[in-house]
Amino acid sequence: MSPLDALPEEIDELLDGFMSHSIFGNMTAGLTTYTFWLFVALTLLLVVLFVFKKKQSESLVPQGTFVNGVEFVVQYIRDDVVKGICGETWRKHFPFLCTMFFFILANSIVGMIPGCHPGTGTIGVTAAVAICSFVYFVVIGCKRMGVIGYIKSLSPKGVPCPINILVAFIECFSNILRPITLAIRLFCNMFAGHIVMGVFAILASLFVEPLLNGFSVVALGNASASIFWVALLIGIYVVEILVGVIQAYVFTLLSAVYIQQVEQEH
Repeated sequence: MSPLDALPEEIDELLDGFMSHSIFGNMTAGLTTYTFWLFVALTLLLVVLFVFKKKQSESLVPQGTFVNGVEFVVQYIRDDVVKGICGETWRKHFPFLCTMFFFILANSIVGMIPGCHPGTGTIGVTAAVAICSFVYFVVIGCKRMGVIGYIKSLSPKGVPCPINILVAFIECFSNILRPITLAIRLFCNMFAGHIVMGVFAILASLFVEPLLNGFSVVALGNASASIFWVALLIGIYVVEILVGVIQAYVFTLLSAVYIQQVEQEH
């Protein structure tokens, strides 16, 4: 029997594992697997930030790889993303945007641990984060221009009425699409990466399993083939870590762009 014969059944189990299951209570009022790992990611993030602030306060000059690494990330988000896009108003938006970045990054890192179900692996959490971003830049626009002024800003001045109505409709539709694209982009990239890692992990285990049941030339050949799958799995892990960082960066970058757009003069 070829190890690949058991692949469809294993993939079905893998997909079922990515579904949200209730730990206690029910699916609407209880604690689900994704909610549990979401709180785990938040707890780890708070611990990391607490340790960072404690170590940072011990010396005026940053000491150690950990402190320097966190400071580098924070400064990069501050200077290249928030300052570079939001301009003079960067100070009031930096806490929100930096929080978004580290929240997504923490969930992506937790998702690298086998058996974990990070919040970014479900569309509900990514949609909630995208809605927070949407509400934030809409509120900023309403504060700067007023509610009526913000609505008027969706249609350009000096354009004939029929065309102006069409442009206003397109702008409204574009604004509605922003949180949808933010949520779907983040969810699809994270979920697809986890599926790929799971498939390669299954292939590695299937090819080495016959050797555990008894030594033979065929079993030894299958076990040797598993080395190839393990090597690919390690490579995918590295790529997935980069994807997690990039997705957190892209989400923060787009949120900063949307904020800048409502703050610029119309």
